[in-house]
Amino acid sequence: MRYLSTRGGGKPQRFSDILLEGLAPDGGLYVPESWPRADLAAWRGLRYPELAAEVLRPFMDDVPALEAIVARTYTRAVFGSDDIAPLKTLEPGLHLLGLSNGPTLAFKDMALQLLGALFEDVLARRGRTLNVLGATSGDTGSAAEHAMRGRERIAVFMLSPHGRMSAFQAAQMYALQDPNIHNLAVEGTFDDCQDVVKQVNADAAFKARMRIGAVNSINWARIAAQVVYYFWGYFRATRSDAERVDFAVPSGNFGNIYAGYVARRMGLPVSRLILATNENDVLDEFFRTGRYRVRRDVRATSSPSMDISKASNFERYAFELVGRDSKRVTTLWEQLARDGEFELPGASGFVSGKSTHDDRLTTIRQLHEKYGVLVDPHTADGVKVGLEQRAAGVALICLETALPAKFAATIAAALGREPPRPARFEGLEQLPQRVEVIMPDARAVKRAIEAAQA
Repeated sequence: MRYLSTRGGGKPQRFSDILLEGLAPDGGLYVPESWPRADLAAWRGLRYPELAAEVLRPFMDDVPALEAIVARTYTRAVFGSDDIAPLKTLEPGLHLLGLSNGPTLAFKDMALQLLGALFEDVLARRGRTLNVLGATSGDTGSAAEHAMRGRERIAVFMLSPHGRMSAFQAAQMYALQDPNIHNLAVEGTFDDCQDVVKQVNADAAFKARMRIGAVNSINWARIAAQVVYYFWGYFRATRSDAERVDFAVPSGNFGNIYAGYVARRMGLPVSRLILATNENDVLDEFFRTGRYRVRRDVRATSSPSMDISKASNFERYAFELVGRDSKRVTTLWEQLARDGEFELPGASGFVSGKSTHDDRLTTIRQLHEKYGVLVDPHTADGVKVGLEQRAAGVALICLETALPAKFAATIAAALGREPPRPARFEGLEQLPQRVEVIMPDARAVKRAIEAAQA
């Protein structure tokens, strides 16, 4: 398999090369030259590690130890059960896919645990080191840092919006004392963090000299790893490959639901991908109207991991919408930078909706009362919109994105009490924290990376 940039620059590359590179040199995102085809009959009934190896093999065909890496990653010790992603049936035709049983209690662990192992393997084979630069709105940062901590060839520099994450989310990152982990809290929004990361990556000379890589969902390996659980959830919710399902997915940066789009392109019988936003409803507006319009001000909400205006992975989908015309994609993103919006009709297979603070409190309360299930606010956004869009006779699989313990204040507002948390996280917020607060300035990030090399 070879990979192309959505902006058309450079030659097609192999997986191991784009794994370490992250963003393409021309500012685009890597996508595979073609979509492999799923063998549903052969894959149904496989254990999660076996299924992951089958799904990932065509995307990562230059990684000799892929099966061993996958087997070491998806284990009971890391994810709490042999199921890895257990499916809970709330009622006939309504399911919740549990993706938050990893080390940081968020679905990002599903991909980032694998990404850490892939980085280590490729770096060892090439005798290289890597400085990982990323931005987080809450969960990616902690999942990346816990996946990379202590790895000798890797240093992590993670930007997060200062004061805009839950106390639990911030402590998961800032309490890490590993010398290869560096937290930079940006005075601004997640979009500011993401913009700074792109500015640093745009400096080709600095990127090459400092060996900069990415763990955000701009890294194709993140997307590929997330494709696996769409197949897993489908096989557990259906009895035959003739059945079709809908997936409801809370989305901010468009990576999670884009993985569902990839699964469908591979042949998974997905009827509709149901996208849920919070009050920052850029993606909902696009799928309703064809107008992609970033917001000048990003609202701080009670589902903070979705407080995003510029969805990085949306460019990958736009690339497909325009028939893989890289010149058109470049023109659209130039227009976005200039005007803050563009129109791109023709989206299909997606429906969308929005959830507010009151909506998510109501959904949390209703799910707990009706099914005895406790969900976090992001999952509540997905369930709320999923139920609104539910089609008769089609199974609905709602993706869980985090455990409620990460958002205790919102759960308390909904139910009048805080959620339980795993014993290993007791007292987390009281641990010493190590973080540097900076302005949204690429120069400050470059100085931090250079200082760590001294």
